[in-house]
Amino acid sequence: MTSAAPGSTREQGRSEFGVALFLGALGVLVIVQALLLPESLIVRGPVGPKAVPLVVGTLLVIVAVVLAVDIARGGRGEPEGGEDVDLTGRSDWATMALLVAAFAANALLIESLGWPISGAILFWGAAFALGSRHYVRDVVIALVLSVGSWYLFVLGLGIALPVGVLRGIL
Repeated sequence: MTSAAPGSTREQGRSEFGVALFLGALGVLVIVQALLLPESLIVRGPVGPKAVPLVVGTLLVIVAVVLAVDIARGGRGEPEGGEDVDLTGRSDWATMALLVAAFAANALLIESLGWPISGAILFWGAAFALGSRHYVRDVVIALVLSVGSWYLFVLGLGIALPVGVLRGIL
């Protein structure tokens, strides 16, 4: 964290306090959920299923408190800087809408069409949204990725993804 930049206003710190509040709330949620875990009959020794979530939740709360104290003392995050980032540019809502549509189509079609087809729609839609206009190549790559990832999950990891209309073919 750096000290407050000249010309910075009080409002600039509000979003950073929001991040600290979010981290603190997330830490409290993790701790509460860990405490609500049922006792396991197979636990042997002092470390059970609650240990890791309690440690992670406690660390989140500590980081939130330290961040809030730093912000209150005038510390501010450094503005993003990068060679290839246009800091004056606005959000591209059309691209975001196309990406959301691709994800929504995948979520809606995965049960009926199966992962190989809905995944191909997701991969092709993401490529299209991000500017690729090689339609045939993108469809082939999307099909290879979706079928390949289906085989990886089903055969390699033993996780059953829905096959949908391709049942009996794959």
